[in-house]
Amino acid sequence: MSPDTESDLMSRCRRGESAAWDEIFSLHYDATGRFIFQLAADFSREDAEEICQETFLSVIKNIQSFQGQSQFQTWLFRVAANKARDFRERQYALKRGGGQTTISLQAEDEQSGLTIDPPSHAPGPDAQLVNGERSTMLHHALETLGDPCREIIELRYFGDLDYEEIGRTLQLNPKTVSSRLSRCLDRLEEILRPHFDREKSTPFSV
Repeated sequence: MSPDTESDLMSRCRRGESAAWDEIFSLHYDATGRFIFQLAADFSREDAEEICQETFLSVIKNIQSFQGQSQFQTWLFRVAANKARDFRERQYALKRGGGQTTISLQAEDEQSGLTIDPPSHAPGPDAQLVNGERSTMLHHALETLGDPCREIIELRYFGDLDYEEIGRTLQLNPKTVSSRLSRCLDRLEEILRPHFDREKSTPFSV
């Protein structure tokens, strides 16, 4: 989408034109969902859908704050990343016990009289913990890295955009995207290396 076309679309959204919002959803909803789904290893598709809906509700409420300094998708992905972080923090709070309801596995279903035996295809608690910790570690490292490195890494690996798409989003040529991404990944590795070194040196307890 050309800058003029996007600017016109944003103006129509600010005026509250429903057709303009329909066009925004059509253009960006699927890509935003894919972006969110890849932000954390433990996100289910239902989680990503919920976050995506929260993202677009926030965009609708705050469209007046988008002044066009960046492309709309860049701003949208930033909102999505913030909503994903909020969602993940709520999940971790629930796992620590806040708001959880205890269910007895020996309890009988009132209708069938059978003992509750919920099937689960999810990873075991240890795998979930490792995945969750590494996901949190990665996102903390990205926060430490800061913009513009965090932005270009998220667009490439979480947004699944190729160099040309990133270049259009950030107004860079593909060669600049490639070199900048390489430097940013080197910096990210430097931040993460001590964590993984400690992980390798720490024995597993049994």
